[in-house]
Amino acid sequence: MADHLADVKKYAKGAVNEKALAGLEKTYKLVLSKSDTRYVACSDAKEIDRVRENFLKKKLGLTSGDLDGAIKAVCETMKADRTKSRLTFYYLLADHFKKLDMFAK
Repeated sequence: MADHLADVKKYAKGAVNEKALAGLEKTYKLVLSKSDTRYVACSDAKEIDRVRENFLKKKLGLTSGDLDGAIKAVCETMKADRTKSRLTFYYLLADHFKKLDMFAK
């Protein structure tokens, strides 16, 4: 988790919720173990749809708000990183929508 924590700290505003990060890591352990799903490709429209539908809507239960705008904002925040960690990406989205507590168990 140390390298995930360092990655999140690069982008997160304020203190990192380490319990939430650990919960996210546990939830997405299988996804993070595969090289083709470990990263988010902001230039791929299907990937953006997947993040919106599977993470924001299904996992976080969001039905309203600027979901695509939030995804774009995280893409912009992480634009310097060619390999955008899915864990960091999801952490930043959950933080944006104030949903980190869902993972801090």
